[in-house]
Amino acid sequence: MIQFCQILHKTKRSIEVMTCIRPGFTLYNLLFAILFFLTVPFMLFSQSKLLIPMDLKQTNHLKAYGIAFWVLQKNGEVDWLLNYRGGSFMTDYSDVLARECRIRGVQFEPVTAVEAAALYAEIQKEDNNMDIERLEKVPKIAVYVPPTNKPWDDAVTLVLDYAEIPYTKIWDEEVLSGKLSEYDWLHLHHEDFSGQYGKFYANYRNAPWYIEQQMSYEQEAKKLGFKKVSEEKKAVARAIKDYIGNGGFMFAMCSATDSYDIALAAENVDICDVMYDGDPPDPNAQSKLDFSKTVAFENFKLEMNPLRYEYSDIDIPPSDPPPLRDPSTDYFTLFEFSAKYDPVPTMLTQDHVNIIKGFMGQTTAFKKSVIKRSVTILAEREGTEEVKYIHGNFGRGTFTWYGGHDPEDYQHAVGNPPTDLALHKNSPGYRLILNNVLFPAAKKKQQKT
Repeated sequence: MIQFCQILHKTKRSIEVMTCIRPGFTLYNLLFAILFFLTVPFMLFSQSKLLIPMDLKQTNHLKAYGIAFWVLQKNGEVDWLLNYRGGSFMTDYSDVLARECRIRGVQFEPVTAVEAAALYAEIQKEDNNMDIERLEKVPKIAVYVPPTNKPWDDAVTLVLDYAEIPYTKIWDEEVLSGKLSEYDWLHLHHEDFSGQYGKFYANYRNAPWYIEQQMSYEQEAKKLGFKKVSEEKKAVARAIKDYIGNGGFMFAMCSATDSYDIALAAENVDICDVMYDGDPPDPNAQSKLDFSKTVAFENFKLEMNPLRYEYSDIDIPPSDPPPLRDPSTDYFTLFEFSAKYDPVPTMLTQDHVNIIKGFMGQTTAFKKSVIKRSVTILAEREGTEEVKYIHGNFGRGTFTWYGGHDPEDYQHAVGNPPTDLALHKNSPGYRLILNNVLFPAAKKKQQKT
């Protein structure tokens, strides 16, 4: 398209050469003009584009990601127009694609080749904070989730199903047997990698679902050759760390973030109390933590009270200090990055708004003071220590962590009904999840950054 723009700039001179034989006219001029007039109609009609706007004009932001994924599945390519109209998508036009957009309720705009060329040229100007990221690879997606999990238990599986993006569920046996290498992108279900069953003991130890979960986890650990669930989860955490280091893309939310780093730091330390693993924790557990093994957090303090619904001071709970915060004033702000020089964080923060309503989870937000300096902060609650969204590199891969459980269910208490995403099809909070799903499709460029 850029070459096409250059051809257009020469149009006037070419026409003069064609229509007026004068001194200096050469066979080269004639051939150039003929080529031009043969090429332009072909480009105008065969290379028209389809633009999927991602600003406030989009009717269904979430399914728009599914359309982009669908194009990749059909061996097509998608240009992600970073910072242009909320991070829009553009691809080659076809009637089949237009029909698919209509079926899924996704707004689109036909764009001529000339208009597309002008748009590309505008985006690539140095004084514009925009860029074009070519998506060319279909990411193979895995979701680490218990076999008994319901789709609505996890925001990621919920939005993947709604957006019609395929994924494979895996669990501990697949992870420990090396199956992760088969996938480009891994999401961690809201898991407790510390082996404390979410620290739900105080409130739910007699609930049938809690008893069933503990029995299921203990059986799985025994089958895989571990005496304790906590030891098995540490082994899983290490395997996932190896996966990232070898080039994998890992995304996690809620308790699968801080509990993951806690499991890595406590690799050789017993931090679980008797009700969780049958024996008391190491009384010197805090001093024995190894923060060099973590990927995102350091110098945090464990919560050793087994009856308190908290793992450590990494999390800033929604009621600390009391009372419970007011949902009407709970918002977090996305940072703006340079699209041309920082394409990775730019991709991860594409949205149609930059101020997003907050939402709770077992891990609601991350304390800024315990985040490693190597980690990039993507979003925070302004004026506080609360960081909502982070991204980092480890080895040849990356991890992105998002605080909270469900972007459209503010409190998400146990037993809440599932979120109906048809009522939240333009959710900016859910868009951040789907940015991560498309992220591996641009793998070639990311490896250069």
